[in-house]
Amino acid sequence: MKKHSVLAALLMCGGMLFAQQQPAINTAFMDKSVRPQDDFYNFVNGQWMKTVSIPSDKARWGSFDELRENTDIATLKILKESLSTTFAKGSDGQKIGDLYRSYIDFDKRNQLGVTPIKPYLDKIDAIKDFNGLYNYLVEVTPIGGNPFFGAYVYAHLKNSNVNTVYLGAASLGLGRSYYQVVDAKNTETLGDYSNFISALYSKVGQRTRDLKGPKIVAFEKELAKNLKTVEQSRDAEKRYNPVAVADLKKMVKNIDIAKYLKDTGFKADTVIVSELAYYQNLDKVLKPENLEAIKEVLKFNVMNDAAAYLTADLDQLNFDFWGKKLKGQKEQRALEKRGVEFVNSVAGELLGKLYVKENFPPQAKEQAEELVGYLIKSFQQHINDLKWMSADTKVKALEKLSKFNVKIGYPDKWKDYTTLNVGTSLFDNILSERKWAFAKNLDKQGKPVDKSEWGMTPQTVNAYYSPLFNEIVFPAAILQPPFYDYKADAAVNFGGIGAVIGHELSHGFDDQGAKYDGNGNLNNWWTEEDKTKFEASADALVKQFEAYEPVPGVKVNGRFTLGENIGDLGGSSVAFDALKMYLKDKGNPGLIDGYTQEQRFFLSWATIWRTKTTDEFVVNQVKTDPHSPAQYRAFAPIINLDGFHDAFGTKEGDKLFVPKTDRIVIW
Repeated sequence: MKKHSVLAALLMCGGMLFAQQQPAINTAFMDKSVRPQDDFYNFVNGQWMKTVSIPSDKARWGSFDELRENTDIATLKILKESLSTTFAKGSDGQKIGDLYRSYIDFDKRNQLGVTPIKPYLDKIDAIKDFNGLYNYLVEVTPIGGNPFFGAYVYAHLKNSNVNTVYLGAASLGLGRSYYQVVDAKNTETLGDYSNFISALYSKVGQRTRDLKGPKIVAFEKELAKNLKTVEQSRDAEKRYNPVAVADLKKMVKNIDIAKYLKDTGFKADTVIVSELAYYQNLDKVLKPENLEAIKEVLKFNVMNDAAAYLTADLDQLNFDFWGKKLKGQKEQRALEKRGVEFVNSVAGELLGKLYVKENFPPQAKEQAEELVGYLIKSFQQHINDLKWMSADTKVKALEKLSKFNVKIGYPDKWKDYTTLNVGTSLFDNILSERKWAFAKNLDKQGKPVDKSEWGMTPQTVNAYYSPLFNEIVFPAAILQPPFYDYKADAAVNFGGIGAVIGHELSHGFDDQGAKYDGNGNLNNWWTEEDKTKFEASADALVKQFEAYEPVPGVKVNGRFTLGENIGDLGGSSVAFDALKMYLKDKGNPGLIDGYTQEQRFFLSWATIWRTKTTDEFVVNQVKTDPHSPAQYRAFAPIINLDGFHDAFGTKEGDKLFVPKTDRIVIW
């Protein structure tokens, strides 16, 4: 009830969203020789596409990347200031300063060479049997050294106020699709990966009688055989497999996983196993006759995990595969920018606290709250107006919407880093943080779920929906141009951050989010008839996106990207109607730069998705990322909206015209 009343208060908020009006869409980036009815992406972004190059240290460049770069500059300023300031031992400033300093100190890293990982390689060499293997896996679990299985504590899928233990599956070097789908591109990538593995062995100084790359790739292929496909892995119901810990001994006989859980600190009678078939077949791969191959996989795991944190040569070798080969990135980012990434990954909220203090004014949060209010009101109207949904299911949908929790900017309660020890050694700092994070996670056992926690840092240019918490979260960094600009007209902001808000709201009702109720529990609230109608519309969206081919021979995976595509379709539709509600309340400014507010909404939407990518990046994205390539996100969802066709006067014969009866309506 409390959350509902907060949202109701937002809806009644009367503050001004936009302080002054000025053009916030750069018309110089448009290509007006292109008809918007035929090619909306290039109509909006054509000149930008012709004149902008992907920076040599990037595999992609677009609105998100520009903002991330600006955010990194702001956080880098904080880190550089920490280097020239003396802080008390254990203070926030000391910790982020020493983390950054230890990362950029290549003199020390080169001097140490591979010494930091030698003890682990020696321990692997000393493994003589499965008892020795077990002891090693237990020892390295707190630092992420077990690539075959592992556990963690998180909210229970069917009782999200309670923490429970989950058992996860293999951590493969590449995305599972590379191993499971046999095609020419995957074969080429696996060959490059194999060469990288062998080169890494050589660079670390591991003398071998034969090349290890092919053997390790073959072993990972065997592990991948029993993992779900990327499409199956999205299914929340298929991930819910409670198993009594005592029964794990019957499922896996070669490794005592029940004892492993106890010895690594997990206390549970039952665990949720996301990849049941993997464990049912694990003995076929983790068996005594494979011990030498298992040891090589463990060695590679150590070397691959550490390569970016050791010498300059190993760091470069690591980039040559993961950055250059896999994504088409020409050169590494500057060392100082990589240092920012490192500190963000280790102590993100510690840095975020300082970032917010310097870069996020309180009024930005207030204005974003008003936007959210309009989006919620619009979504309510959409649910009420749905023709395909029954009254009973509408009641449940509206109940879920009323229980959404909204987090904007930064956490009310910051993560406590008091017990994190940070010194001058990069490798020690990495191990220290991993042990700290592991212990923090273990400590959640037996305690209620803390729903005040954030899954992103304030300096992250992104947003998310959590089905288990039924919350939408918008970090401070995304509340900046081109997504949000307090100086801009309403259409620009509703087409930018407004549509992002709508996207995250829609995730609560996408093909997976819709399986959770308003309390964040996996619980079916649909009638069978409504569920069938919903799935039919979703299937139509799958078919639409599967027609897109970003790189010759590589098509978008419509089933894998379905959740995100529903998010875009629902988000843009709800945001467009939220704009109309706002204009009704506050007045319509009329034409700006020759475009109506309705047109400028769609111009803004296409602007935030302008992106240039390398072919390698797109190929990897299609295989590993549930988001569709950006150029399709710019137009594919909105050609299903009546508002788009009305705004630009599309007609039969136009390339983007979709007959009204064929337009996909989900939310």
